[in-house]
Amino acid sequence: MTAMMTSVPDTAAARQYLLGLQDRIIDALQAEDGHAFLRDAWTRAPGERLQGDGVSRLVEEGGVFERGGCNFSHVRGPQLPPSATQHRPELAGAPFEAMGVSLVIHPRNPHVPTVHMNVRMIAAHPAGGDTAMWFGGGMDLTPYYGVEEDARHFHRVCRDALAPFGDDKYPRFKTWCDDYFYLKHRKEPRGIGGIFFDDFSELGLARSFDMMAAVGDAFVGAYLPIVQRRRDLPYGERERDFQLYRRGRYVEFNLVWDRGTHFGLHGDGRTESILMSMPPLARWRYDWHPEPGTPEALLYSDFLRPRDWI
Repeated sequence: MTAMMTSVPDTAAARQYLLGLQDRIIDALQAEDGHAFLRDAWTRAPGERLQGDGVSRLVEEGGVFERGGCNFSHVRGPQLPPSATQHRPELAGAPFEAMGVSLVIHPRNPHVPTVHMNVRMIAAHPAGGDTAMWFGGGMDLTPYYGVEEDARHFHRVCRDALAPFGDDKYPRFKTWCDDYFYLKHRKEPRGIGGIFFDDFSELGLARSFDMMAAVGDAFVGAYLPIVQRRRDLPYGERERDFQLYRRGRYVEFNLVWDRGTHFGLHGDGRTESILMSMPPLARWRYDWHPEPGTPEALLYSDFLRPRDWI
């Protein structure tokens, strides 16, 4: 189901869409995994700097997903942080609300990629002025054993979701994703990318909301076919060991470079929900490199570099 706005969206409509998106994604993931996701509804205590509520959905030790979570949050603050008003000085000091759905899935089978997706909206309410809104989001895929068919499928779904909003959106947001999900201290991408956009309102509020929703609605079709193709492939200790090693890179990116993690941990966010993106197990080695000609080396040579997948 795609949310299409025929008028300027409001925060109530955005909240309704995002809660429905979370439910649809969880229904699909639960059906694939065979285990129910825990539901943790929360509300910020009176007196905290940020007010609001949310719902965290989590599975651990599932049938397919070793750990996975899909969060909805809706928080309100007395004034926008300086980073949000750098290019909008007229909104300095305005109260705001931010809401979104964010997920990370870490499958057990090393042949199934890890995936991340989020869609979000920020609204500022300046005194005596109109509400201003802008949007962000995207999704990216992090395989341990690269498969061309999977990479092409994932990028094709991303391209098709953005196609109604202009031919420039997919190539532009793909490049943005490649640049963002890059471990500068390792000089390597986190995975094979996808799409990423932020601070977006250039299509007008209604159309920009539609674009954000199109990305959220595309997630299940982008990811679950890959899960279904790879979930039952055999693997051994070698593949599991490499998966845990590459998960270490995921941890490094989230803790060192991810702006959302930094904003949450340094901005009075809900720690359990923020760190739900972490894998349950990870591994590090000193100056390790895969042997040439191995499937592990192929990940580095053929997949962990920007490519035109379509």
